[in-house]
Amino acid sequence: MSSTQQINEINKIAPDLAGVGLCVGIVVSRFNPEIGEGLRQACVTELIRLGVDARNITLASVPGALELPLVLQTMAQSSRFHALVAMGCVIRGETYHFEVVSNESARGILNVQLNTGIPIANAVLTTEDDDQALVRMTVKGTEAAQAAVEMANLLRAVK
Repeated sequence: MSSTQQINEINKIAPDLAGVGLCVGIVVSRFNPEIGEGLRQACVTELIRLGVDARNITLASVPGALELPLVLQTMAQSSRFHALVAMGCVIRGETYHFEVVSNESARGILNVQLNTGIPIANAVLTTEDDDQALVRMTVKGTEAAQAAVEMANLLRAVK
């Protein structure tokens, strides 16, 4: 058997963006509210387009990006969700605080995902200014919805 034939024999799991039957939790930071709202709106619109029932989407908000991991962890531990989405925006300022918030929120989100086994799409924008965030929010919100659905389905398939 040739290597091409052997490759064709491999079990492949195709990306699956069907959201029917999935429960998705979204946690949005209220800091930079216009960006958070744009992210949320794009995400929810895409989740529904992918087939997630609006009644199976739960939205929570937190003061800022550093508060996201705790609520995500609590939601992940509830066994109610197939996937979660973290949303917010951290805009560079004149101090080191930008790096702390950006890095620690990302680390916390990743830790929750790895420790609980619940996929979390990270849609926390880190930008230089408001204009960059406004340009990216709709695309990032949409991509987060797709990533959440795809990862929930992938984990179901590999179990």
